[in-house]
Amino acid sequence: MKRLIKPLITETTLDLAQRNWYTFAVPLGQNKNAIKETVEKQFKVKVTDIKTIVVKGKTKRSLRTRKTTKSSNWKKAMVKVKEGQKIDVFDIGA
Repeated sequence: MKRLIKPLITETTLDLAQRNWYTFAVPLGQNKNAIKETVEKQFKVKVTDIKTIVVKGKTKRSLRTRKTTKSSNWKKAMVKVKEGQKIDVFDIGA
């Protein structure tokens, strides 16, 4: 099974990256051990800590038809890497 990990790049996550915390969108079914293995394998860094949260999907309403649609839930993972290591995707090139 291929695990898809997508980096989340925002102003807040770039500030966290300065403190060795990197943020990713991961599938709902993944646990912390699977996330750790995938990040270490994909980015060749040593993971020291992981925090996860399930982000609820938003509800949107169409004005013309008055129907509501809900986007699906997704999981956010914040990963701390070993001191001195970094993930190049989050480097903005100061």
